[in-house]
Amino acid sequence: MNDLKKYFAEGIGTMFLVLLACGSAVLAGPVIGGYGIGVCFGLVLICLCYCIGNISGCHVNPAVSFGVWLNGGMSLKDMICYWIFQIAGASAGAVLLYCFWCLGGAGAVDTFNFGGITVNNGEITGILAANVLQPGATGGLALLMEGLLTFFFVFTILGATDKELGFGKFAGLAIGIALGLVNIVGIPVDNCSVNPARSFGPALFSPHAWGDYWIMIVGPLAGALIAVVAWKAVKIAIEHHKKEA
Repeated sequence: MNDLKKYFAEGIGTMFLVLLACGSAVLAGPVIGGYGIGVCFGLVLICLCYCIGNISGCHVNPAVSFGVWLNGGMSLKDMICYWIFQIAGASAGAVLLYCFWCLGGAGAVDTFNFGGITVNNGEITGILAANVLQPGATGGLALLMEGLLTFFFVFTILGATDKELGFGKFAGLAIGIALGLVNIVGIPVDNCSVNPARSFGPALFSPHAWGDYWIMIVGPLAGALIAVVAWKAVKIAIEHHKKEA
């Protein structure tokens, strides 16, 4: 029963991450811009951290669950179940957001001024803030950026939540701020993923996004792996320093 609570918490949390954070781009993007969207991503995650953090850890991101598993913080079974519910939650959030899109006139100029749309060479390649390459960006740039930004994000999570070195009740603030920062940097490249589930939901309604989806898997998972290795190295260095002191 406790396991189901964790899994459902992850599903609901990921649903709201897509609905509200991606929704900020779709429904308010033209007004608040990339900086505002990044702030919204961070604020949504802060709220979720303090809402479901004590239930599931508030991963709401397969790359985070992968990093926590590599760091010894969860079982393989839990990680896989988290992935399933995160993907399902992201899909539900995208469906709800698409309903808003349709009720607003599906982006018609004379009804609702939607954001979250990528136009490349005169063709719409993404809606609902789907993770697709933005005009001028390359696959190599996006892959490098996704890896580095996820490295920073997961490294922050591991440090902020560490039982010995973390910041306790303030961990949620650090984690949310980190997500906001990486989105501000990454949105101009590929709308910023650092989260394969966040990318999966909007891609259901943006067929062009599947061509770039591998980047949103490989980059974040590689970044999470590097973050775990780096954090373990930091912990070893700290332990070595304590022994010498």
